Amino acid sequence: RERGGTAAFAAPPHPALPGDAEEASALQRLPVDLQLNVMSFLSPQDLCRLGSTSSYWRAAVRDPLLWRYFLLRDLPLWTSVDWKSLPEVEVFNKAFSEASDNALYDYMAVYKKSCPQGRRSLRSSRLRYGAVTSFLQSLVTQAEPRFAMFGPGLEELDDSLVQKMMTCPEILQVAGLPHRQIHGIGSGVSFQFNNSQKFNILTLYSTTSVERRRARTEQAVVVNKMFYQENSTEGNQQGVHYSVIDQVKKVCEVVDGFIYVANAEAHKKHDRQEERARILAMIDPALGPPNRPLLVLSCVSHTAVERIPCVYVAHQLQLNLLRQPWMVQDTVAATLDGLLHGIEWLLEEANCKNAQ
Repeated sequence: RERGGTAAFAAPPHPALPGDAEEASALQRLPVDLQLNVMSFLSPQDLCRLGSTSSYWRAAVRDPLLWRYFLLRDLPLWTSVDWKSLPEVEVFNKAFSEASDNALYDYMAVYKKSCPQGRRSLRSSRLRYGAVTSFLQSLVTQAEPRFAMFGPGLEELDDSLVQKMMTCPEILQVAGLPHRQIHGIGSGVSFQFNNSQKFNILTLYSTTSVERRRARTEQAVVVNKMFYQENSTEGNQQGVHYSVIDQVKKVCEVVDGFIYVANAEAHKKHDRQEERARILAMIDPALGPPNRPLLVLSCVSHTAVERIPCVYVAHQLQLNLLRQPWMVQDTVAATLDGLLHGIEWLLEEANCKNAQ
């Protein structure tokens, strides 16, 4: 079987080991299929280190089938994905064909771009600039950024994400209690991130707390009062289109970004098409700047619940078709695991847009 791939290797070039040209290692003398089998037990990081030892292994570790295996194996385990790193759905949906896939997909490059570790290393290289930016921004008096939070994960889960956020100062400190401000809906709650930056979250529910409790008790469907439905036709297909009520529209006009809390519990039914239509209604460019960031909290009640991987949630909501920055972050309502990673990304994006 021919090995190949066009990926540029991540590690810096190294000279071949002494005696490399005269005598191959024991591993190198194995049949190619056995070599691939052995390499499949390595981590991607160790595989890259192996590739830096000789020109032979530099070529061998680029094998596209090997990196496709890593990609399909690790995708469900990743806890976040964003607009720059989401793999195309075809990468893990279609059967592998070496003749065509070598030309179409650089699986090694896709893996490095998509995995959270790779994204974190890129962010860490920008920390110094970020620190200077934060210092300069602190010299300018500006209102704390405001974010509208909505979605079925606020109401359908057994554990309340909002209640946990309000009662865990060791994770997220409350800096200001809610008070009425925006046309009867309220300005939300102010929080403080890392004992420094303050931000405001305005939580929008589909209906009243009494109606939500009754619906949960009776296991009934709640009528979402934030939106009203309009029929739309795209081509020859009838589509679902929502608009927001006037009160919510006022909120959308003044916030700096959005937090959508998705229900990621695998045992529950989800209508992602309807969810997407409601997201589009909230981020409608007619209601404010089109580049405001969207954080999707892919939320489950507690760690024992089986979750839908965040990469799948991103494709189910067709976030790849959005034009503004977005990120999907796995979150646990009972412990707030993952929440701070999402908030950190959202604040960085909002501050970047404000600076521009």
